[in-house]
Amino acid sequence: MTEQPLSPFDPKQLQHTLADLLTVHDWLRWAVSRFHQAGVYFGHGTDNAWDEAAVLLAHVLYLPPLTDDKLLTVKLDRAEREAFVGILQQRIEQRIPAAYLTHQAYFCNLPFYVDERVLIPRSPIAELINDKFASLLPEGMLPTQILDLCTGSGCIAIACAYAFPDAQVDAVDISEDALTVADLNISEHQLQERVFPVLSDGFNALNGQQYDLIVTNPPYVDAEDMADLPDEYRHEPELGLASGHDGLALTRQILRDAAAHLTDNGILVCEVGNSMVELQYRYPDVPFRWLEFKAGGLGVFALTKQDLIDNQHWFE
Repeated sequence: MTEQPLSPFDPKQLQHTLADLLTVHDWLRWAVSRFHQAGVYFGHGTDNAWDEAAVLLAHVLYLPPLTDDKLLTVKLDRAEREAFVGILQQRIEQRIPAAYLTHQAYFCNLPFYVDERVLIPRSPIAELINDKFASLLPEGMLPTQILDLCTGSGCIAIACAYAFPDAQVDAVDISEDALTVADLNISEHQLQERVFPVLSDGFNALNGQQYDLIVTNPPYVDAEDMADLPDEYRHEPELGLASGHDGLALTRQILRDAAAHLTDNGILVCEVGNSMVELQYRYPDVPFRWLEFKAGGLGVFALTKQDLIDNQHWFE
């Protein structure tokens, strides 16, 4: 009978590994090999094995992102090596995304606390925020009332508050757990006087409030894709991913109700990801403006209040 190779985390194997690998570069290279060997999925903040390993190692070493090549020759002490092996083992064997292990993710170059109560920020909407929605808002318009619907960690709401210093932002979610995380991030960024967490099922608790800009990254994964998601996604709250058999259960409600919550020149920006195909099929006559991103990403559309009013009959 052929003997099975030892796991890289087998205690006997690890004794050699811990003795032989010394520098940051040694450990990053070893981690990349282990990730590829295990078939780990990337897509929750990084898209490759090297960057994923670097995130975890920087966390263990209490360092900022490992962007300086001079750090590659730094040697790890025994405790740091053991800590890195431990976090790698969790990442590989339990398929826990790196951001949940470090409890930190970046969005619009801003740090956010995350845990398994919220999705890990990764929306291409970040590019729009960095550009202050310049291609969408009427010339000279600076929104003073903004809604982040389905806020999760609060990252979109908080980033919008930075982009528009005179704006007030409502950060709305149906999940009390998510709002607890959002409130923590609001406090960390000292934006309690401008960003307000609101518990609401869609627009239900907003009582006629109107906004110059509604930004939303709602759940949009259909039933077929939910069944096929990599294991890493199983650590994220299903409430933030699944949206009915076609992925559009909440998006249909947003399209139906958004016009009433927009000011006259207001804009709706909504992400639907791969469900854009289904959305276009269901509403072929609606003038969705599909946005393009320099950094990649798809499935984000914009509609004006007038667009929504003119096509209201399709959404009823």
